[in-house]
Amino acid sequence: MYALLRTSVLAGLAIAALLFPLAAMAGLSAKAGFNAIDTLSVEVTETDPPLTSYVYASDGETLISLFYDEFRRHVSLDEVAPVMQQAMVAAEDSRFYQHNGVDYRGIVRAFVANNSSGGVEQGASTITMQYVRGALQLNAESIDEVIAATEQTATRKLTEARLAMAVEEQLTKDEILERYLNQAYFGHNAYGIFAAAQVYFSKHPSELSLQEAATLAGLVQAPSAYDPIVSDQTDALARRNWVLDRMVDIDYLSRGDASEVRGLPIELHVSDPPNSCIGVEGTPSEYGFFCDYFRRWWREQDAFGATPADRERELRQGGYTIITTLDPELQKLANDTVNDAKSEESKYAHGAVLMEPGTGRVKALGLNRTFSYDQSHNGPHSNPSFDRKGNYPNTVNPVLGGGAEGGYQAGSTFKIFTLLAALDAGYPLDYNIYSPNQVRTSFVSATTACGGNWCPKNSSAAMAGNRDMWSGFGMSVNTYFAQLIDRVGADKAVEMAERMGLEWRSEGDAYYASEERRSGWGPFVLGVSDVQPIEMTNVFNTLAAEGEYCEPIPALRIIDPQGQELDAAAPRCHQELDKDVARAATDAGRCVTETARKGAQCGSWGTSPVVGKLAGRPVAGKSGTTDNNRTSWFLGYTPQLTIGAFMADPDYIFNEVGTANTTVSKATVGAIFKEALEGEEVIDFKAPSREIQYDGKD
Repeated sequence: MYALLRTSVLAGLAIAALLFPLAAMAGLSAKAGFNAIDTLSVEVTETDPPLTSYVYASDGETLISLFYDEFRRHVSLDEVAPVMQQAMVAAEDSRFYQHNGVDYRGIVRAFVANNSSGGVEQGASTITMQYVRGALQLNAESIDEVIAATEQTATRKLTEARLAMAVEEQLTKDEILERYLNQAYFGHNAYGIFAAAQVYFSKHPSELSLQEAATLAGLVQAPSAYDPIVSDQTDALARRNWVLDRMVDIDYLSRGDASEVRGLPIELHVSDPPNSCIGVEGTPSEYGFFCDYFRRWWREQDAFGATPADRERELRQGGYTIITTLDPELQKLANDTVNDAKSEESKYAHGAVLMEPGTGRVKALGLNRTFSYDQSHNGPHSNPSFDRKGNYPNTVNPVLGGGAEGGYQAGSTFKIFTLLAALDAGYPLDYNIYSPNQVRTSFVSATTACGGNWCPKNSSAAMAGNRDMWSGFGMSVNTYFAQLIDRVGADKAVEMAERMGLEWRSEGDAYYASEERRSGWGPFVLGVSDVQPIEMTNVFNTLAAEGEYCEPIPALRIIDPQGQELDAAAPRCHQELDKDVARAATDAGRCVTETARKGAQCGSWGTSPVVGKLAGRPVAGKSGTTDNNRTSWFLGYTPQLTIGAFMADPDYIFNEVGTANTTVSKATVGAIFKEALEGEEVIDFKAPSREIQYDGKD
C-alpha cells in the first residue's frame, strides 16, 4: 500500500510540473521561455529531415545510384499502409489521438510499469514529443545543441513537453504522424518508413502486411536490441508479438487475427541500397564512372551551394530526383567494346566517351576498369618507383576526366586547333604548302640539332609533297601543320584551344600557354599538352554541331523534393565558331576516314579509313599518337553522335602502348558507330561555302 501511495505521489508531482511549465522553467535560458517556445515550435514544424537523392539514366527508370547520409525518402501518410500507421501508434503512443502532445496517463502508466520491473518497460514520450526531439536534433548547429536535445534531464523533458503541446496547436494529428513516420530511425541506416520497408522487406510502405508492420513498429524503441536481421530473432519476435498485443488492447486488431500472426516467423527480404556510385552491398556498378563524373560535375555547380563541400552535402541530403543523360544501351555498348578490344597488356586504360552534338550531353563513358574502392587484388603499380598497388582492374580515379587531375598528351588530334585557327583567319581549305619530310620553322628550340630552331619530321617519307588542308589533315602531315602554325601564329592556335574548352592542367602547359609565351609554342600543334578524354571529345562535338559549343553536361532533368524542375540541367551552348569554319574543318576531317570521297583533294590515303568502313556512313574525325606511342587516340563524329576513344597508362604516362595498339581506338570508335547508329537515318554533313574552299590564296 505504501509503495503504491509513493508511486502515485511521485507521478502526481511529475504531472504537476508539466501542468505548470512556467514555474518548472523558471531556471531555463531565454531560448526555453514562452516566446522562444512559440518561435522554436514553428521551426520544429518546418523541419525538413535529410532526404536521399535518386539518380537515374535518361530513361527515367534505370537506377544509377543513390546519394545519402541517411537513407530516407519522404512519403505521405496515405502512402503508408493503414496497418503500419496503427502498429506505430500502438507501439509508441496508444493514446496519440486523445492527448494534446503530452500523455499524463501514459506518464503514470510508464512510471508504474518501470518502477515495478526495475527497468525501462515503457516510455512516457508521446509520438509528438519524439518528433520534437528528433526535429531539434536535425536543426542542431553544434554538438552541444545535439546533446541538449537528448540529455536525460528534467529541464530537457519539460522543454520537449511544452514544445509538443505547441506543435499540436499548429499541426493535425495526421500531419504529426506523417512527419514522425518519415523521421524515425529503424536501424540498418533506414531512416523513415519508406527506407525501413525497403531495407527489411524490399517493398513500398503501402504494401506492408500486418506481421511486417508490427515488426517495424517494434524496432523504433531499440533498433539494435530488436534487430531481426541478426541470426537470433528471439527478441525481435517477442517485440513484434508485444506490438500485436498492444494493437489488440486498443481495438486495432482482433485476438484471432493477432494469434494467426503470432505463430509466423519473421520473413525478411533484405535490401542494401547503393550509395555514392557503389552498387548494392558494395558490388561494382557498370555505371560507376559515369556516376562519379556526375558527382564531380554537381560539385562544380554554383546553384547547389557556395563550396564543393556544401554542394555535395546538398546532393546527399536534398532529396533530388535526377535524370541523367546516360543512355543504358549506349553505356553497355561502350563498356563491352572497350573491354573486348584487343591490347597487348591490360594495364593500359582504354576508354570511350559518347556525346550528343548540339547539347553537350554525355551519353556514355566506357572504360576497361571497374569502379571500386577495393584495390587489394590489383596488380603492382606500373611506375617502377612506386611500391604499391596499381589501378587495374579496380579504381575510382576519374580516368576519363571530370576531376582536377591532369590528362594525357593527344598527339596529332591537336592539329585541329591550328586547322581551325587558320580557317578562322581566312585561310582556305586548298591552302597549299610544300611539305618536305622535315622542315625548319621560326620557333626556337632548346635543342641545337637544328640550329636552335624547332624542326619537326613526318612519321613517314611518303607524306612529303604539296599538301593542302584536306590532304595535310587526312594524312596527318606534321611538316604541313608545322608551317601552317608558323604562318597563322601559335598564339592563335592556343587561343582556339581555349575557345574550344581546353584547360591547362600542368605547370608546363600553363607556362607555355601564358600570354607572353604562347606565340613561341610551335610544338603545340603536335599535341604536347595534356587533355582529358571528355574535354577533347567535346572539341569534336562542337564541330559536329557546326560550331555550336556546349559545355559537357551529365544531367537531363533535376527535380527538387517539391517537384519543381530546376534549370541547372539545361544545355549551356553558344555559337563559338562560324558555321562555315566548322563545316570546312569537317570537310577536312572526312579525308581522315573517307579517302575515296569525291569533291575533296584528300590525297592518296587517310590515317583512319577503318572508321569510315565500320560506320558505313559519313564520318569525320582525327587520329593521334604521341612520341614513342605513349598514347593512342581517335575522335570521330557524325551529325548525331560524337565518340572519343583513347588508350594510355594512367598510372605511368611514360609507358608506351606500343605500335600494335595504335589502331585500337580507331576500331573502337568505328565499332560503336556501327552498332549505335544502326537503323538511324544517314545524315550527310553540310558542305562549306566555295569561298572558304577555293579563293585561290597561296
